[in-house]
Amino acid sequence: MDEAVLEIARIVRNEGGRAFLVGGCVRDSLLSKSDVKDFDIEVFGLAPDVLREALEKRFRLDLVGLSFGVLKIHGHDIDVSLPRRESKRGTGHKGFLINSDPMMSVREAASRRDFTVNAIYLDPLTGEYEDPWRGKEDLSNGILRHVSEKFAEDPLRVLRGMQFVARFDLEPHPSTVELCRKMSIENLPPERLMEEWKKFLLKGTWMSRGLDFLRRTGWVHHFPELSRLIGCKQEPEWHPEGDVWNHTCCCLDAFAAERHLCNDEHENLVVGLAVLCHDFGKPFCSRFDRKKKRIRSLGHDVQGVEPTLSFLKRLTNEERLLKEVPPLVKYHMLPYAMWKGNSRDSAIRRLALRVGSINRLIRVCAADAAGRPPFPKDCESLEWLAKEASRLQVRDSMPKPIVQGRDLISLGMKPGIEFGAILKRCFEAQLDGEFADHDGGMDYLKSCCLCQG
Repeated sequence: MDEAVLEIARIVRNEGGRAFLVGGCVRDSLLSKSDVKDFDIEVFGLAPDVLREALEKRFRLDLVGLSFGVLKIHGHDIDVSLPRRESKRGTGHKGFLINSDPMMSVREAASRRDFTVNAIYLDPLTGEYEDPWRGKEDLSNGILRHVSEKFAEDPLRVLRGMQFVARFDLEPHPSTVELCRKMSIENLPPERLMEEWKKFLLKGTWMSRGLDFLRRTGWVHHFPELSRLIGCKQEPEWHPEGDVWNHTCCCLDAFAAERHLCNDEHENLVVGLAVLCHDFGKPFCSRFDRKKKRIRSLGHDVQGVEPTLSFLKRLTNEERLLKEVPPLVKYHMLPYAMWKGNSRDSAIRRLALRVGSINRLIRVCAADAAGRPPFPKDCESLEWLAKEASRLQVRDSMPKPIVQGRDLISLGMKPGIEFGAILKRCFEAQLDGEFADHDGGMDYLKSCCLCQG
């Protein structure tokens, strides 16, 4: 137990109140997770001013959540709150009237929470549980169940259900699924939607189950790029797993199985989004080829760029993601073609330039290859690309121009409109393997660019 948590609980007890841990920290400890870092403490029996003054004697407080009855302990991942009532007064996530009530019962306080597995209270000093909605039983049985009808007041909880199912391998209770089907998305802001999708992609293990929850609740239709995958047929010989929806689910499970090999959260998010979106183009171009007597999806990689962007823009305006994810969709079929064609070094360098990181593309393609059970994952083409990209030093980053504007100035040139054309020509030569270091670049610049005016 975190020592600061215990100290806060003692301070509360000495003032005549009682402090409980609640939410994810209790749920995760019951699941024997060792990475519990964030603690939510709910305090009963103390007035707000009394609680604040008592804690300020020992801790520095961040008051950013004070209007919601939340005190943040500076230097610790600890939030201290009072029981509160939330009354729906309008649409969206801001349409709530919030009133703190430290004399509220634990059962009533728990009723405002989303799922029973998140409504388990633990006294850190005694080890006693208060579990009015039988969350421990649901957690033990692997059931995701809403606490009360108040669940419907916050539509974001549907997406929370998606990521909880994916993270904890829970089976949603039929009543929870039915309640979610009646809920509207209410123009939830993109940043809140993205927060849940990020947790789904960065923490989910049984990701196909999370997407299945989205389908069963009908919320997949709020994301038309995803809903179009349902029922989009594929050639059974190459895709025995079924339609594009099933394939995407299998690919995400494969991605989740290897995600731990990379500790970079941004990299995992980019790759996870690309795996999710990689076949968004198939519903637009899948056709039955009468001559070959099979279903084909020619050009689905290129066709997937536009729906990928529309999906992402519904979730985020982060330019980095909007720039980095679509190329992975656009070029996810290229590694196999390049391997079959034994592509030259220049093609590999240019591919690295387009996708930003060959390693990212390899991860997307590996998930794609693994998403066709019961076929074994065929990675010969990806192993070839990884080896060649490493040899060319472009596996983890895109090629950067060796010859710079300052090099032209060092040769006596004055900055002007011709600079861009000369530098572009040098970079193209670099990609073609004409030179590989600065000395070679300067030789090329002098002999092939400047001498030709």
